[in-house]
Amino acid sequence: MNTEIETVIVGGGQAGLAVSYYLSQQNRPHIVLERADKPGNAWRNHRWDSFTLNTPNWQSALPGAEVPGSSPDGFLLREEIVAYFESYVSRFRLPMNYGVHVQGVRPKSSGRGYVVETNAGRFEAANVVIATGLYQKPKTPALSADVPPEIKQLHSDEYRNPQSLPDGAVLLVGSGQSGAQIAEELCQSGKKVYLSVSRAGRVPRRYRGKDANWWHERMGDYERTVDELPSPQGKFTSKPMISGKDGGHTLNLHQFIRDGVTLLGRIQGVRDHSILLAQDLKENLARADQFEADFVKKIDEFIVTNAIKAPEETLPVLTDGYEIQDVPELSLTDANIGTVIWATGYNFDFSLVQLPIFDGDGYPIQTEASPVIRACTSSACRGSTMQGLDCCLEWLRTLVALLRPLKKTQKSARLLAASLNKRQLELNMNLNLPVRSRS
Repeated sequence: MNTEIETVIVGGGQAGLAVSYYLSQQNRPHIVLERADKPGNAWRNHRWDSFTLNTPNWQSALPGAEVPGSSPDGFLLREEIVAYFESYVSRFRLPMNYGVHVQGVRPKSSGRGYVVETNAGRFEAANVVIATGLYQKPKTPALSADVPPEIKQLHSDEYRNPQSLPDGAVLLVGSGQSGAQIAEELCQSGKKVYLSVSRAGRVPRRYRGKDANWWHERMGDYERTVDELPSPQGKFTSKPMISGKDGGHTLNLHQFIRDGVTLLGRIQGVRDHSILLAQDLKENLARADQFEADFVKKIDEFIVTNAIKAPEETLPVLTDGYEIQDVPELSLTDANIGTVIWATGYNFDFSLVQLPIFDGDGYPIQTEASPVIRACTSSACRGSTMQGLDCCLEWLRTLVALLRPLKKTQKSARLLAASLNKRQLELNMNLNLPVRSRS
C-alpha cells in the first residue's frame, strides 16, 4: 500500500510531538510514525521505575501546553512524563500512527520527494523529519563477554528497580547521570554498591539561588553552535551528573563514600573471576571536582559582568575519595557481586536514512549556522537531480531530542516547522499548485 503525504515524522517522542504540533498549527498535512503502541516510548519502556527527569518543569513544557507538574521548579517522575505525552497527543489530536516500524528513507527515483519504507507499507512524502533522538542502541563494552555467566548483566536501559536484581552486591559501571542516580537508589535500598567511576563531570543542582539549568540558559549555553565546540568530537561529550534520585538535589561521588558506596577506577578487563582496574580513581574524582569548580566560577563571573543580584554561596568541599587507595583488581567472588549494571551510554543509529548526509562518525552533518541542523554539504548532494528540491538537511533534520531540554526541543521544532512550511509554499508556487495558507 502506498500513502502520499506532505510530511512524515519518524518518532513519537518529545521532538516528534513538538514538530507535529507546529505543523498542525500551520495546517500542513503530516503523520507521525511511531514504532511503539504509545507516545514517549523511551521514557515509558527504557527508564527505571523511579527515574526522575533532570530538567526542571519550567524547562520541560511542550509547545502549546502548560508547564507540567505541580511546581515550575519541580521534576517530573517517569510516569508523569508518560502521562504528559499521552495527554498532549489527545489534546491536540496529533496524527499518530502507532506500531509502524520505519525500515528505510530514500529519495524517490524521480528526484521529487522521498520514500519511507515501513512494515505498514510505503509512504511517499515531500519532507521527512527524523525525530528518533540519539539513544537507539545501548552500548556495552566488549569485555562484558568475559564476565562469569553466573553473574547477571544488564544495561541501565534494562534496569527497573533494586527488587528485580538477584541477591548480592552490585557492580555499577559508569558515573554519569544514569549511573550516579541508579547508584544512589541501590545504596538507599540496602544493596552494597561498587561504582566504577568514569570521566563524567559534576554540577550542583542549584547555585546562588537558581537551578543549574537556569544559569545554563541565561549564559547562552543552549545556543552554542557546532563551530563553537573545541573539536567535532565535542558533541559526544558525556553529560555531567546533576540530579539524584527523586530529583532536585546534588550528587557527589565523595558523598557516596560516606553513604557506603565503594568507588573504583575504570574497568580495563576481566580475568577469571576478577575485574582489572585502571589506577585513575583520584584523577577522575579530580576531574569531576574541577568541572564543578569551573562551572560555578563561570556563573560568578557572569553575575559580576551582568550586575545580577544573587545571594552569595560557597559550595561544600568534600575530599573523602582522595583518602582511599586505588585497587588494581577486584575479586567478583570475594565482593559477592551478583549483578553488573552497565551505565555506559548509547550508540546512535541513523542507518535507516539512505542518503549522503552524514559525517565520518555517522552523525548528521551540521554547519555553524544554527544549533538546529541546517544544510548538507556533501558533494554527493550538490548538482544532483534533487538539488531543486533542496537535497540537504533543509528538508531532513534530526532533532537530538534526548540531548536537549524539552524547551530547547520546542524551539528547534518551531524553527523546523516554519522552514518546512516556507519550503512547501515555495515549492507549490514553483509547480503552480494551490497554496495551502496557514489557518
